[in-house]
Amino acid sequence: MENTARIAVLVSGGGTNLQALIDAQGQGIITSGRIEVVISSKKDAYALERAKMAGIPSAVASRRELGSREAFEGKIREILNEYEIDVIVLAGFMSILSEEFVKAYPKRILNVHPSLIPSFCGEGFYGLRVHEAALEYGVKVTGATVHFVNEIADGGEIIMQKAVAIRENDTPETLQKRVMKLAEWKILPRATEKVCADILKNKN
Repeated sequence: MENTARIAVLVSGGGTNLQALIDAQGQGIITSGRIEVVISSKKDAYALERAKMAGIPSAVASRRELGSREAFEGKIREILNEYEIDVIVLAGFMSILSEEFVKAYPKRILNVHPSLIPSFCGEGFYGLRVHEAALEYGVKVTGATVHFVNEIADGGEIIMQKAVAIRENDTPETLQKRVMKLAEWKILPRATEKVCADILKNKN
C-alpha cells in the first residue's frame, strides 16, 4: 500500500498557489501526499511551466476545445483515473465544477478562497472582486479560507482559515498580494497535508 495520497492540482493561470504546494512538498510541509499531475483548463497557463520545472506531469482539458461541460469534466475524470488520484486541489482553477462531478469526490476536492468565508464568497466572488468588496464594505480583517468543494459555490465545509489585517491605504491589488502571501500560500499546503493524512489513516 502506498504511504502517500496521490494529489492532482487543477489550475487555469499563473500557478502561484501551485508553486506554494510544490515548495511545501519540497520543504517537507506536505509529506502525506504527493503531486502526481497538474491539470490546466488553458493550454497557455504559466502553471504548466511551473509543473514542468518541478518535473511534475501535466495535462490540458480545455472546455472551449472540448465543446461541452460533459466532455470537459469527462476529460478531467479520465486524467484523474489514469493517475489514480486521491485528492484534488483547485489552485486558481476558473471553472465551476458540476454537482455530479463534485459528488463523485466527496471530501476529496479542496479549494482556497481569498476571504474569510462566509464573507465575500459565492457566485461572482473571485479574484480582485473579493478584495474590492472587502474594501468597499470597510471590514478591518480579511484573509483566506480552504474548504471542501460541494455543489454550492464556496459552500463546502471549512478546513482552515487565516486572518489578514486590512491597512488604511490598501488597494484591491495590494490586499490581494498580501492575502496570497500571508494566508493562501500558508494554509493551502497545510490543509492539503491534513486531508492527505486523514485519507491515509482511513486507507490503512
